[in-house]
Amino acid sequence: MPNIKIERLNHSIQEVISIIMLREVKDEDLKFVTITGVETTSDLSFSKVYYTVLDESKKELISEKLAKAAPFIRTELAKRVEVRHTPELKFIFDTSIEYGNHIESIIENLNKEKNSDK
Repeated sequence: MPNIKIERLNHSIQEVISIIMLREVKDEDLKFVTITGVETTSDLSFSKVYYTVLDESKKELISEKLAKAAPFIRTELAKRVEVRHTPELKFIFDTSIEYGNHIESIIENLNKEKNSDK
């Protein structure tokens, strides 16, 4: 079971990064990124920041831009979240929404087939 303090920290990091992306980052492409979750290691050295994008065609471009913006975002995060050591940020594209949509379409197709057999 994850530590409650780390869960709280994950939530704070998610909120603060979302605000930084919206208000502080100058790149317009990054303003349409949604932070979906954060997982921080127990020693607080690394945080995996999960994100999605509205425009799937820009997924690779945004991945590169997030990697370049990570040091700036980490610096701003250090100013706003009080921890002894601000974790390194690794941005990871969140495929759970795509997976959920895929499962939903499979279920819809099965229901259509079931109804057409009647």
